[in-house]
Amino acid sequence: MSERTASRAQGSPRGDESAASRPSLSERVQSKLSNAATEHRANAEAKDTRTGRRITKGSAKSPRRARLRLTRIDPWSVMKTSFLLSVAFGVVTFVAVFMVWSVLGAAGVWDSINSTVASVVEGDTNTSDFDVTNYLGMGRVLGFTLLVSIIDVILLTAIATLTAFLYNMAAALLGGIEVTLAEDER
Repeated sequence: MSERTASRAQGSPRGDESAASRPSLSERVQSKLSNAATEHRANAEAKDTRTGRRITKGSAKSPRRARLRLTRIDPWSVMKTSFLLSVAFGVVTFVAVFMVWSVLGAAGVWDSINSTVASVVEGDTNTSDFDVTNYLGMGRVLGFTLLVSIIDVILLTAIATLTAFLYNMAAALLGGIEVTLAEDER
């Protein structure tokens, strides 16, 4: 046994004084719970400061509103976000062009174009070696799409970042955009 436990067991005056001056655990928990309940009741019976009326659960109160002003946009976060979104846009564009080109090939559009051009150029002999896929093949189209997507990523990121800088300058002069936010009604 430790000295503290031994002194309480023997009934020493020091152990009795500390036990008598400090409430037990159950008394402390009960005290905290009653304080919390009292505080909860006080909050539930609070009065509206504008009207002086008591607010109850049944009363319909309008949602809180806050008027805020957007005075600065961080250009670094705009650049990161616009870069990510423009990369996603580039990937979507590349996949869309691939799917459209594949569907057109599977539908026989290129063969139909080849036969139409051959009939116009050669007439009835049909000895033309024209093939539209030599000029507009999937490799060339996807390469061009990839090039356009990369240019779009660079341009969209630069334009968005520049727009953030311009907004910050305009907001410094004019005060920014004023926004009113409201709390959801539940």
